[in-house]
Amino acid sequence: MSYTPPSLFEPWVRTSEFFVDSVVAANRATAAAFGVPVADDDTPTGDTDTEDRLVPDGDLPEWDTETTVESWENVSVGDSVRFTKTVTERDVERFAAASGDTNPLHLDETYAADTRFEGRIAHGTLVAGLISAALARYPGNVIYLSQDLEFLKPVRIGDRITADVEIVESFGDDRYRLTTEVLSGDATVIDGEAVVLIDRAPADE
Repeated sequence: MSYTPPSLFEPWVRTSEFFVDSVVAANRATAAAFGVPVADDDTPTGDTDTEDRLVPDGDLPEWDTETTVESWENVSVGDSVRFTKTVTERDVERFAAASGDTNPLHLDETYAADTRFEGRIAHGTLVAGLISAALARYPGNVIYLSQDLEFLKPVRIGDRITADVEIVESFGDDRYRLTTEVLSGDATVIDGEAVVLIDRAPADE
């Protein structure tokens, strides 16, 4: 089956205002959970706790990144990025507060113990946020055009998880299809594909 990539603007024309608001809320929630406080206007604030302060290259000390490409000009099929972090109690609580998703499955151990999961699990959208984090580490300015996800296994507080994204097809015009996978140990917890635009970053102009 052939794939016709969307134009840069078609997804936004087809997207409802409700969906846009939902995406903005999810992005704000993920940023807050990962230690990047966001003001009401979506501008990151400087009001971070000491343990959440980003180091000069934009990472927290416990984050790990592996990448096969260093410059926007050399981005091509086969290039990959792996981003790893530990899902903490604080991540889950802050994501719940920022997103409004206060499902007791994520917050109440007594409640969660009586479910099929036999204990608390992290929000699926929080875990999927690692894919966005990995994509952001490609050189250039990465813009999502689409993302398909399949949630396969739960992630628990304390799990160290890795998002592994790889370019598998180029559509031209700086648009690419990627495989997107989140792993906990050797187990795939989320599987999917994304289509992104990778622009030259303003600093590279």
